[in-house]
Amino acid sequence: MNTLTVKILKTTQAEFFPPTCATSGSAGMDLYAALEAPVDIKPQERLLIGCGIAIALPIGYEAQIRPRSGLAIKNGITILNAPGTIDSDYRGEIKVVLINFGTEIFTVQPGMRIAQMVIARYEQIVWDLVSVLPETDRGAGGFGSTGKS
Repeated sequence: MNTLTVKILKTTQAEFFPPTCATSGSAGMDLYAALEAPVDIKPQERLLIGCGIAIALPIGYEAQIRPRSGLAIKNGITILNAPGTIDSDYRGEIKVVLINFGTEIFTVQPGMRIAQMVIARYEQIVWDLVSVLPETDRGAGGFGSTGKS
């Protein structure tokens, strides 16, 4: 397995929780709420929660911020702009836009796992303007064009 070393900076006075993998096979690292005190999110309300960290990704990498499935199914809590992207040149605190699609108030506790972060490679694109694209069996078919089964 390949590893990537990434610089991380603590950005909060709250208790510090660096991103962690729950298992040896986890692609996503848990991100934690960097809060001094619990915060309530009412149904249909969205709230920006800081994670208390900033990172320095190498060029060619991004961090994708994704919802946690347990919070989604058990409480209706998800990320509004999922997946969020942390670019390699961003040096500010990582924050998560949580939204409560549930029917009850949800309390975010200090140190609670609120999201997952996946580090992924990306490519810079150079566009090649052409008059026609190469043909495929599918062609321009979309939105259900590949069948129902």
